[in-house]
Amino acid sequence: MPRFAHQLWRLLPRGPRRRAAQAVAATLAPRLVPQPLPPATGIIVAGHMRQATGLAEAARVMRAAISRLDLPVWSVDLDNPVLPHALPPAAPLLIHANPPMLPLALRALPPGVLGQRLVIGYWAWELTKPSPLWRRGAAFVHGAWTASEFAAEGLASLGVPVRAVPLPLAMVPPRPSALRRADFGLPADAVVTLVSLSLASSQARKNPEAAIAAHREAFGARTDRILVLKVTNPDHFRQDMAALMAKADAPNIRILTERLSAPDSHALTRACDIVISLHRSEGFGLVPAEAMLLGKPVIATGWSGNLEFMDAGSAALVGYRLVPATDPHGVYEAPGAVWAEADVREAAAHLRRLADDPAARAELAARGQARAVAALGPAKLRAALAQIGLVPAMARPRSSTAGPAATGGA
Repeated sequence: MPRFAHQLWRLLPRGPRRRAAQAVAATLAPRLVPQPLPPATGIIVAGHMRQATGLAEAARVMRAAISRLDLPVWSVDLDNPVLPHALPPAAPLLIHANPPMLPLALRALPPGVLGQRLVIGYWAWELTKPSPLWRRGAAFVHGAWTASEFAAEGLASLGVPVRAVPLPLAMVPPRPSALRRADFGLPADAVVTLVSLSLASSQARKNPEAAIAAHREAFGARTDRILVLKVTNPDHFRQDMAALMAKADAPNIRILTERLSAPDSHALTRACDIVISLHRSEGFGLVPAEAMLLGKPVIATGWSGNLEFMDAGSAALVGYRLVPATDPHGVYEAPGAVWAEADVREAAAHLRRLADDPAARAELAARGQARAVAALGPAKLRAALAQIGLVPAMARPRSSTAGPAATGGA
């Protein structure tokens, strides 16, 4: 399923046209067998392996983590679904595609891949209720995994078993490149706070405006207190980007839109002093999780999927009030769903305290790193694999080599 399919989907107006497009895709998609073969040998991980999205990163992480459990892993890139060799007929398929795009993803698979195998969706969702657009696509899997108990509860009404399987990032932690603070043009004598988001993941949901407001309240125009907004996919919604640039017009706020490799992006996180996420909702929270594993103190809204790996002792959690979820682009909307409005003043107080106290930053960072390592290890992945009949080995030490896949790759 090429990238233009995602772009076309975003351009479709809400309502009838999206429902019609989904109905056509569902009609064309291959059908599941009601009773798949019992899982055996290993597992196939399918996803957009080269894209810069949360689901693509989840696919890459799962592929690498499963290989560390010494299970055979076969990889299928949905943007270039050419198989290097035949796949075992009983190996389950773990496909990283949300239900609205799932029929197209299944249709993009090479002929015969589905066969009689068990199909599990890995889904990313960030609301307390499922979108109505998800119901038709949910019928194309035997079950689903998602990244947090919060997300699993939000998807429970879709009619398929949904299991929380957080990304086991402690098994494949971020590896920063050699870039340092000066390489990003950041002053050595300033306290630097990082916000990182993708406009493709909904600016309304990521809520960088709240971080800007908290930074302004905490520090005014002090040039020794820098806020960095790392924005990926800035061309997805140009009006959103223009509005964000207008709000960030200050001498101590910088916007970086250069596309960075994963190692360089992790180096940017390492180069900063604090990471802040005043999100309205997260199904997991990849950026805060990676920051904690890198030993950075995190300030975050105390609600939704990020509580899978952080608590009040390991992060500076910010209070909130729940409000109806409203997304101008219509992606994150579901009848009765709510999300959080973070308390900007409380966030500003956390920023001042951590910026002014290096020892407090170091202490919170150490507790956060320990918590993330404990919460994002192999235990839940191993249990989920065992539940479908695959018995993985103990995780191999971090120093051992793990390529893109244990047995094959796209």
